[in-house]
Amino acid sequence: MIMTRVAFAVLASAALAIDAQPAAAEIYRPWCVQYGGSDGDNGTTCAFTSFEQCMMTARGGGGFCVQNPWYLAYGSGQKSPESTGRSNRTKRR
Repeated sequence: MIMTRVAFAVLASAALAIDAQPAAAEIYRPWCVQYGGSDGDNGTTCAFTSFEQCMMTARGGGGFCVQNPWYLAYGSGQKSPESTGRSNRTKRR
């Protein structure tokens, strides 16, 4: 009986301790550093707002900078041509 009460108290306090908040929106930055190592330690970090920031990190870690394709499609606040059904090509008349 006492074990049941203790278990219930622990469960109740754990439920109250959980801070349920809505998920934050994904933020896409325009520049990524891509790392490539001979030891198989490859990776990408897309956390840079400027090319200069990206290059400073890339130089220190043996990587190179590329534009973030997710930012190009979604991060600039403009929808990509594929998502709007439009393309940059002119239509034949």
